[in-house]
Amino acid sequence: MKKQGRSLAALGYTKPQTYEELRAVLSSGTVHFPKRLRQVAIFLWQHPSDVALGTIAQVAEQAGVQPSTLVRFAQIFGYAGFSDFQGLFKDHVKGSWPEGRARDGQDRAATEPNADLHFLNGMVGASQASLGRIDNSFDIASFERMVDLLAAADLIYVIGSKRAFPVTTYLSLTLSQQGVRNVLVDNVGSTALDQISCIGKRDAVLAVSFSPYNSITPDLVAVAYERKARIVAITDSTFSPLVKFSDTWLEVVESDFAGFRSLAASLAVGMALVHGVVARRTAADGHD
Repeated sequence: MKKQGRSLAALGYTKPQTYEELRAVLSSGTVHFPKRLRQVAIFLWQHPSDVALGTIAQVAEQAGVQPSTLVRFAQIFGYAGFSDFQGLFKDHVKGSWPEGRARDGQDRAATEPNADLHFLNGMVGASQASLGRIDNSFDIASFERMVDLLAAADLIYVIGSKRAFPVTTYLSLTLSQQGVRNVLVDNVGSTALDQISCIGKRDAVLAVSFSPYNSITPDLVAVAYERKARIVAITDSTFSPLVKFSDTWLEVVESDFAGFRSLAASLAVGMALVHGVVARRTAADGHD
């Protein structure tokens, strides 16, 4: 543990005093965690309210690790234990209404005698929390950059699988309805690599991927990167393998309820991208 602490200090980091400082360290890309600690880092990044309001046992269970792993993670950053480290998250979520509102919604759902309505209320709360994060911390500069790159592309390849596939399917459909040429890389018959075989430097990729990042999407994006295509991504943390390949990316973290995760924010951001691309192209045509 002392060795790990010295290694962090050698990188020039001091003990984070705020959640924002901790995020800056995690997003720097210079701290490399072993598998379990990386798993903790991803969970802390995506679920600050759960970390702030849960016990160490609850947070460990949600993150899929042992409580001792949380303690070890906290000690790497100079904290004596997890409870001290947890203070960063408590301070962060005090004024954060989306997470609070979602938790209130879950509490109301828990008192609802109808099991189906209980679940519906929980999912509505999760969707509201997801959308609220977008409202509070949207990176408009990255968004505008994404729109510019996609609008300038000859052909847009839309890539996403597993949980991201409903998002990419709808984005591809909407792009087509708006007259924007695109290819949905759906991997039917395991043909994804063939579907992107003609991608070139005048094309662009819109990729969507969420943790645990165990889909084919990063491999496909890597091929596009080698072919010099422009790449933009919607993903849920700085630990996503898409980040290193992307010209720019947007962070979208979806809340979950009873093990089911919302897609509300991802779809909203995706639709805004489509709208932006169509508007850019229309404006460009008007100047020709």
